[in-house]
Amino acid sequence: MRNRILAVAAVAAAIAVPAVAAQAQTVGIVRGGPAVAVEDDGAIAVEQRPAFREYIVRERVPNYTVPDRVVVGTVLPDAGVTYYDVPQRFGATPYRYTVVNGETVLVEPRSRRIVQVVE
Repeated sequence: MRNRILAVAAVAAAIAVPAVAAQAQTVGIVRGGPAVAVEDDGAIAVEQRPAFREYIVRERVPNYTVPDRVVVGTVLPDAGVTYYDVPQRFGATPYRYTVVNGETVLVEPRSRRIVQVVE
């Protein structure tokens, strides 16, 4: 009985530790898929970024050139740039993505403001 209680306590601790370590993240369930981590602000989670960049390369998303620096807060032109939905496997996000000056960025669709440069 004592061993069973210790085993249950160990499993509960193992479940709780990652949740505490990932306070800046929310775990969501993608219908028909595994749980994915998304930053609280809707950005691509750190552990998802390498796979997301590989996806962008594989999809051959066109690169748009703008004269401004690509930083968070930059507003992209209203014409000439195409924005794409982020696939559900990278988490539910209200943002769209595109590639500008060789950088993959998440953009708030209405304002066209860059909210994340995916590094």
